[in-house]
Amino acid sequence: PEKPRYLMGVGTPKDIVHAVTHGIDMFDCVMPTRNARNAHIFTSHGLLRLRNSRYRQDTGPLDEKCGCYTCQNFSRAYLHHLDKCKEILGSQLNTIHNLHFYQQLMRSLREAIEQGRLGDFVGQFQREQQCLEDVEPAAT
Repeated sequence: PEKPRYLMGVGTPKDIVHAVTHGIDMFDCVMPTRNARNAHIFTSHGLLRLRNSRYRQDTGPLDEKCGCYTCQNFSRAYLHHLDKCKEILGSQLNTIHNLHFYQQLMRSLREAIEQGRLGDFVGQFQREQQCLEDVEPAAT
């Protein structure tokens, strides 16, 4: 029988999707939590840098497609404020979101594999991930 293939330290959603297409089964990384502490949020449209002042008055959720506790209850503006004040709650809420994003990504990958549509999923994922990253400024 084939043994599971483990890749340690891979972190970005794009890297994980790429690795899955090459037969990797298991991952571990600190990226969702480390990025959350630095207000870098993974979304269905790419990386959102919450410290950017453009989010100061943004009343929308981190990701409109996300069903996590953070997205259902808190706005980008409030989370931006928590980060600016260095309030630990901000990091905790960001972590809840990022971990949920990763869990959902893996759930979607497994489902696509089971349904024989991994190629379609990867194509859609790549198109959607470019939307936000192309317009985000570099971290300061």
